[in-house]
Amino acid sequence: MHSAIQSSRGRAAWLCLFFVLTHCGPAPRREWKLLADEFASSWQASGIAEEGRVSIKAGEIELQPGQPMTGARMDAQKWKTAGVPFTRYSIEYESMRLAGNDFFGTVTFPVNDSHVSLVIGGWGGTLVGISSIDDMDASENSTRGNAYFENNRWHKVRIEVRDDELKAWIDDKLFVNTSTKGRKLGLRAGDIEKCTPFGFASYATQSRIRNVVIRRL
Repeated sequence: MHSAIQSSRGRAAWLCLFFVLTHCGPAPRREWKLLADEFASSWQASGIAEEGRVSIKAGEIELQPGQPMTGARMDAQKWKTAGVPFTRYSIEYESMRLAGNDFFGTVTFPVNDSHVSLVIGGWGGTLVGISSIDDMDASENSTRGNAYFENNRWHKVRIEVRDDELKAWIDDKLFVNTSTKGRKLGLRAGDIEKCTPFGFASYATQSRIRNVVIRRL
């Protein structure tokens, strides 16, 4: 009798293990280090006319001044197969403007089925905001802000993309806090569109980007 009970328990344990192995796949990925791991070789110049040189090495992107803009983007196929979320995720990175006085390290990223850009240091060097919302770029919509960006200094950026909300911090200061519910999201028409599905751009400046990490929220 005792051995029969043990045998029954053993079969139950094996059935339980079989169920777990066949019905429970690996846990979903929660973090993507986009300048490391398997993504380091998946970056390329955006293909903007008369853009400056783009180099990706040692975990950093460097954008040389273009005429006027330079961009770098993730390979679209790699991005698609990586399983990166389009909502409920955060972006963190650091950017430095080495020369020039306009936007640098501006990031273009997906929000559900659209894309927007967080402009950093635009329109003469100080403007911050989201382009575009309701067909208004960062200089026109409610996300517009201003900050001083010192050259040759790393600036830390964090963005949170939620179902109906966008937030962005620079050097731990909140600059963007806006509802996206019922709003039209999109990119400013022009070269920035070549930075999709995920990429960085600088305007007549030399800049560097490092420590690019995406995480699920």
